Amino acid sequence: MKDKKDNNPIPQEIRFAALAVDIVCFRVADGDLEVLLGKVATDNNKYKGWWAHVGGLVQIDETAEQAVDRLLSDKAGINKIYKEQLYTFSAINRDPRGRVVSVAYIALTDGTNTQDLAKARVETVWKRVGSLPKLAYDHDEIIRVAIERLRSKIMYTDIARYFMPKEFTLSELQKVYEAVTGEGVDKRNFRKRIIALGILKDTRRTIKKGVMRPASLYTFK
Repeated sequence: MKDKKDNNPIPQEIRFAALAVDIVCFRVADGDLEVLLGKVATDNNKYKGWWAHVGGLVQIDETAEQAVDRLLSDKAGINKIYKEQLYTFSAINRDPRGRVVSVAYIALTDGTNTQDLAKARVETVWKRVGSLPKLAYDHDEIIRVAIERLRSKIMYTDIARYFMPKEFTLSELQKVYEAVTGEGVDKRNFRKRIIALGILKDTRRTIKKGVMRPASLYTFK
């Protein structure tokens, strides 16, 4: 049978790459940027016992985004989290089990979205991005691209909102920026720049911690 538009034969049986998703899930904890890792448990896998990003194959009856939600819930016990598509990784030999193309996603949590470990099917751990072990597959490359994207977007968008509680002080927000960028930020310059972006709203409320004077509370617009 021929396709009349391009005269290319239509295969009777499709034998091409499988599609997977991998999720780079970030949080900021104790002033550090951390990423969620899951331990590879598949028996017929040379990476068994290695740490990797949570992920898996996309099922025939779901979209890539639906697969992300399913895998985060089933494997890590995490639900209702912000996510966005990162990049497609399609190196020929990226998975030793066969030809697998992965659509990677970034996911962000403010720390209140705690894991339901009773429902998690794999062993997971949060690791500081500055002290990660060697990861399975091409996940070292995936985390590198994810960190670059996150550091870029936090400078010109409001993506930091997904790390923050609903209301926060500018000092708390600055600590998140410093954790993500890995660099210290001058307090005065940070406040001037973040206000100039026009992404914050002053709640007109304050909070007092210890002996310090009350600090203004902000929220994202």
